[in-house]
Amino acid sequence: MEGLHHDTMLEGNENKKGQDAEVESLPQNSHENPDESKTDYSTFPVNKELSIEAKIDLFRQMVRIRRFEERSLRAYQQGHIGGFLHLYIGQEAVAVGSVSCLSDDDHIITAYRDHGHALAVGMGMDECMAELFGKRTGCSKGKGGSMHFFAPDKNFWGGHGIVGGQTPLGLGMAYSIKYQGKKGSCLCFMGDGATNQGPFYESLNLAALWELPVIYIIENNGYSMGTSESRHSAGEPLARRADAFDIDWSVIHGHDIYEVRKSISDALQKAHDACRPTVLEIITYRYRGHSVADPDQTYRSKEEIEEYKKSKDPINLFKSTLIDEGVFNEENALEIDRQAKDEADASVNFSLASPFPDPKELMDDVYWETDNPSQKTSEGTMFFETN
Repeated sequence: MEGLHHDTMLEGNENKKGQDAEVESLPQNSHENPDESKTDYSTFPVNKELSIEAKIDLFRQMVRIRRFEERSLRAYQQGHIGGFLHLYIGQEAVAVGSVSCLSDDDHIITAYRDHGHALAVGMGMDECMAELFGKRTGCSKGKGGSMHFFAPDKNFWGGHGIVGGQTPLGLGMAYSIKYQGKKGSCLCFMGDGATNQGPFYESLNLAALWELPVIYIIENNGYSMGTSESRHSAGEPLARRADAFDIDWSVIHGHDIYEVRKSISDALQKAHDACRPTVLEIITYRYRGHSVADPDQTYRSKEEIEEYKKSKDPINLFKSTLIDEGVFNEENALEIDRQAKDEADASVNFSLASPFPDPKELMDDVYWETDNPSQKTSEGTMFFETN
C-alpha cells in the first residue's frame, strides 16, 4: 500500500551518553508489525492515571474535530468558504493526544493543517468556523482563513502557510522558554514534506547546539500534497535524520491515542528536566485530499483509504477501547457524536450571521507600532499607498 509502508516501530538515540536513564523508553522493535505488537500503552503511568472523565473528554475532543471538519467541508461546497481548506480528518488522535499532555508553559505551533490543533487547545467552534468564513468574529478577525488560526491566550501560535516556515519559529519559542528559566517546551508540528526544507535542518542544528526544549513532531500522513513519501524523500524513517544532530528520535503510530500520549510524555520529560530536543515521527493518515481543491483521485486508491478507515480509524479504535474498559457504552458514544454535530451546525449559523471585517481594518494587526502609535519608536512609513 503506497504511502502506508511505515508499519514499524523504530527508535534512535534513546540512551545516548547515558542521559536518558531516567526516561522510560519504548521497546526496541525495529521491524515489528504494530498489529502484532503486545504493547498495551494503556498500562503506562501517563495513561493509567487518566480518570474516566478525562478519557471521555479525549474521545469527545476527537469527535468534535471530526464533525467540525466534515461540517466545514459542506460549507465549502456550499460556497461559504473560499481559498484553501486543509482538513484533519483521520489524524485526530495526534493533536488531541499531544495537547492532553501539556502543562502551563508548553506551547504549540503548527503548519496550515491546523484546525485539529486549534480545537484541541480549547478554541471554540464558533471562532474557528467564523474564521473559515472570513468573518469579523473569527479568531484572526477573518483575515487568516483556514491556514492561520491563532490563540495566544492558549499558547497556540498558528497556523503557518509556508512549508517548514514554522520550524525556526518553534525553535525561537523554545529559546525564549529556556532563556526565561521556565519548565516548558514548544511542540512544533509539521507534515512529512516539511522535512525536506532547509530551515528544518538549520533549526535542528541550533536545537542540539543550544540544547533547547523543542519537540518536532512530523505528522507523516504518507503524502506530501499528492506525492507519496517513497517518491519525495530518500531514506526512512524521516525522523532518523535527527541522528545527524545527535537528537533523540522515535517513530510511533498516530491511530492509538494512548501511544501518542506515552511518546509525547517522554519527550516532554526530556524537554522539561534536561532541556533536550526530540524529533517524533507519528505515522497517521488523512482521509481527504491535501486540500479540498485536491480531489486525490490520481495518487491513491479508494481501497487504500477504506482499508485505513476499517482497521486504524483513531476514533473508532478509541471508542472500542473505552467500551472494553467499561468507561462508556455505544449509546454514550452516539450522544457525544450528536452533541458534536449540533455544535458544528451551530457554528455555521453563528458564522453566517456574523459580519465581514470593515475594509478600514485591512491594515490593522499587521505592525504593532501602527496599532499603538503613541508608543511608536521607529521612523519612516510602514505602509505605502498608491493611487
